Amino acid sequence: MSATTPDTGQPTREVSTAAASSAAGTSTGSPPRRLGLALAVIATAQLMIVLDATIVNIAQPHIQTALGFSGTNLEWVVNAYALAFGGLLLLGGRSGDLLGRRRVFIAGILVFSLASLLGGFATSQEWLLAARAFQGVGGAFAAPTALALIAVTFPEGPPRNRAMGVYAGMSVAGGTVGLLAGGLLVTYLNWRWVFFVNVPIGLLVALAAPRVLGESERRRGGFDLPGAITGSLGLAALVYGLSNAATTPDGVSHWGDTKVVVSLVAAAVLLVAFGFIEVRSKHALLPIRVLRSWDRSGGYLVSLCIGTALFGMFFFLTLFLQNVLGYSPLRAGVAYLPMAAVILVGSAVASQLVSRIGARPLMIAGSAAGAGGMFWLSRVTEHSSYVSGLLGPTLLTGAGLGLIFAPLLLVSLIKVADHDTGVASSLVNVGQQVGGAKNSLRSQAAAATAAAKHATVHLSAAQQAAAQKAAGNHALAHGFSQGYIVSAGIMVLALVITLVAIRVKREDLSGINPMAAPTD
Repeated sequence: MSATTPDTGQPTREVSTAAASSAAGTSTGSPPRRLGLALAVIATAQLMIVLDATIVNIAQPHIQTALGFSGTNLEWVVNAYALAFGGLLLLGGRSGDLLGRRRVFIAGILVFSLASLLGGFATSQEWLLAARAFQGVGGAFAAPTALALIAVTFPEGPPRNRAMGVYAGMSVAGGTVGLLAGGLLVTYLNWRWVFFVNVPIGLLVALAAPRVLGESERRRGGFDLPGAITGSLGLAALVYGLSNAATTPDGVSHWGDTKVVVSLVAAAVLLVAFGFIEVRSKHALLPIRVLRSWDRSGGYLVSLCIGTALFGMFFFLTLFLQNVLGYSPLRAGVAYLPMAAVILVGSAVASQLVSRIGARPLMIAGSAAGAGGMFWLSRVTEHSSYVSGLLGPTLLTGAGLGLIFAPLLLVSLIKVADHDTGVASSLVNVGQQVGGAKNSLRSQAAAATAAAKHATVHLSAAQQAAAQKAAGNHALAHGFSQGYIVSAGIMVLALVITLVAIRVKREDLSGINPMAAPTD
């Protein structure tokens, strides 16, 4: 039975045959797909990639001591990964569409694992930074193809919705798992194990993938080299500029720094050039047809908002737990567990409800709950305890994130042609990566601490230390409060975008079929 495309009314491939093949878990020339194991492989890979952002942050003080990093150079332990990952996401997603998603997914995982092994053995700063950049390359090719593999492996409707729910839970809760795992590893082993731990996981994923994941067909045609260069460099410049604009621990804001201004201007020029190239390219890295849907484009913007709010949340909360409440890295990781549990439950609930009530109500409820939870967090002071000040708002925020992420992923991939699924998946990751690049606010803490030093010159050493600690805690709590007001505002923006742009119907999410999408 033939079908027509929703946008053009032109005949497409035999949709019923493709859908039946997908439902049966088979593909031409590929082994039968066992969907439960397939989901386990994809979710494990996604968890490994996502937790890297926080597991390395926990180990940074130990890395600094071991390899002699200065405060400025230490930032590159994070930035080297972020630049490679953020800059190459579009290329990674498109490569999966052209070369075969399973093939690119496995290659990305192996590169990530090898880079992790090299990073664990690093004996110099240059060695570690090169390994981190290499990790970013692997992540950029594995992450978008992992999401694309879910979209084309699982039958439309409840099976795909449940798979997206698991993927969403891993994506959002991965940061929390990273904090806990990082605390355990640096407490009971050493910093090198935050890298070594990826190696056995990555090898198991790479070995299992060919047995449970089907391969997509390779596509012939030219490669958009100008688009790849301008797009990758533009995204890298944007991530670099936003990362370096963040206020550093010495309390200095860097928005006016020459390198920040130059990088952001370069990003604007390169991304505009990228847009012109894509409009005219016959083999575009980012086909404009992917952005023509209001639902999909709205989903990418919401993803950008969530990335900004989510990474800021982890940054501020970790800083507050360790510097104000005096938690160890391990105890700080344990403090996130209730929130992680709520996120996972929320993702599971959303994956069940999305076919019944649609994506829009869940995204509205999730963004509203997230905004409310973050505003509640902004009321915390240095006198608040974990139970009285943090537990309630983090649970509310976690519930919101759990509700919004699974339907967001479904909306971002709705009616995308099979051969565009990888690049559409990469746009979701781009939004989160760019959003997470700017998430620091410490200037008020440094200023207050400096003021305390001047104000306590006539006190004893013990009194000065106590006064400085009190002033520093007050300043951190105030900065924490301001940061969460900003995060709440960003979640309100996500709510507005959802109300304005997301119009997808419940029926559309009950039968997403990439094969039935327009191919022009």
